[in-house]
Amino acid sequence: MRRPLKYLPADERRAVTVETVVELAAEQNPSDITTAAIAQRMGLTQGALFRHFPNKDAILEAVMAWVAERLLARLDEAARTAGTPLAALEAVFTAHIDFVTRHPGVPRMMFGELQRPGETLPKKMVQTLIHGYGQRLQLLLDAGKAQGALDQALDVPAAATLFIGSVQGLVMQSLLAGDVARMGRDAPGVFAIYRRGIGSMP
Repeated sequence: MRRPLKYLPADERRAVTVETVVELAAEQNPSDITTAAIAQRMGLTQGALFRHFPNKDAILEAVMAWVAERLLARLDEAARTAGTPLAALEAVFTAHIDFVTRHPGVPRMMFGELQRPGETLPKKMVQTLIHGYGQRLQLLLDAGKAQGALDQALDVPAAATLFIGSVQGLVMQSLLAGDVARMGRDAPGVFAIYRRGIGSMP
């Protein structure tokens, strides 16, 4: 059971704020989330919230940092425990889908940030996350080619882009259908097609 917020250390209160925003983003349009709504969900005043974050953008920056840290750590762990590069790719794919299933507000916030005009810090953080993700995938794909498990003519950057696009497609379709669990049901079939496309030629 979570202790009352007033008894939590400042860093834990900030973490609870981030988790609250992620929860709210799963329920409504992230751009419509106000600091008043965040404070109300937490049982705080806006003044108490602003003692930890100077404005809404600062909250969004904290959310994006939380997403990057949690998601990349989960993907790295999934890849580490796999026996081969191809198995690692599948483990990463599955881990990403599981993360989104547990936190459906995350992709809604990320898509929202990428659509914001101008170069905001949260938007740059999302772009950095996607870039880092792509680099990790390219390392696994290069390792798969080196082991002969993948097509030697494989365009590695394009394959990494397709991998991320496949995840994003599953996420988008589940959000449109209003069925988060759909991602988990459809993911194995989608990855199987991806795997055949990048596999070594007979």
